[in-house]
Amino acid sequence: MPQLQPTDRPRSHPSLPANARLPINRCNLPAVILGGLTYQAHPVSLEIDGIRAFHQDLFRLLAPIDNSRERAERFVDYLAAHFCLDDLEAAGLAAERVKKYRRNANYLRMVRGWSFDADGREGAVLKHWVETRFGLLARYHAGPLDGADPDAYHLYLAQGAKGLYATNALEAQLDLLYTYCQYELVRQHPEETHLTLYRGINRIGEHELLDDKPESGTTMGAASAAQPPVRDDRSDPGQGSSRFCSGSTTPGWRRVLLNNLSSFTSNRERACEFGDYILEAQVPLPKVFFFNGLLPGMLKGEDEWVVIGGVYEVAISCL
Repeated sequence: MPQLQPTDRPRSHPSLPANARLPINRCNLPAVILGGLTYQAHPVSLEIDGIRAFHQDLFRLLAPIDNSRERAERFVDYLAAHFCLDDLEAAGLAAERVKKYRRNANYLRMVRGWSFDADGREGAVLKHWVETRFGLLARYHAGPLDGADPDAYHLYLAQGAKGLYATNALEAQLDLLYTYCQYELVRQHPEETHLTLYRGINRIGEHELLDDKPESGTTMGAASAAQPPVRDDRSDPGQGSSRFCSGSTTPGWRRVLLNNLSSFTSNRERACEFGDYILEAQVPLPKVFFFNGLLPGMLKGEDEWVVIGGVYEVAISCL
């Protein structure tokens, strides 16, 4: 993590707010811990209950393979065989009762769909999966999910349910995808605990601020940890704002509650294509759900990293 001076650090509590988490999940740490700021600084491995043990044959198969592309090919073959992805009738799906687009609703379609529209059906499925596995509630899906707009929440629930209906153990496929991603990250980055990733934004409306640092320089404003998070709902991202950057290029550090699943990139120049302001975060490796270089043919030009959310300390800078 970048070292900040004590006077530069936001003064809010580092914990995950109660309204952003579930009391139970399906991994080895509760949401209040894995979603908090302390975890960002001091991460440990996250394990979805039973997945690595249940699929131990896969990881024994991968262990002696030195080439990452060959490992990816073996992983794809394993999922196809284990979940009968090429023979859904063998998995119990009746051909005459399941529409073609539902038969193809697998883990690959989910991550591709996310890359095209994180607020679509596939995005709802992935955010719901994060809720059940890690206990982190979705904060945004085509609108804030804070209770102010019931229609947005109902849309999120409906899209998630439709996305999971009549699929072939789709959430179990995602469990194994995350576990394989973590396996690959450890093999490809054996000495690292964090990755520096960037997110381009035009407005802070979908990001919730948790710090109480006074407004100055590049600051986005303040919110006491005891108060509801502040939202900047500027309709025109081209207008200046005393609460956001003020034209300075000096980074401002903020504590932000990210959506339970968000897209980042490892290329700062690519992040600039998505907004006038850049969030820079030190992301713990265990919070990477997927990256486009993980599997063959997965939109590698986008350089996208899909990150599990919670409270993060981020640097904010202007182009």
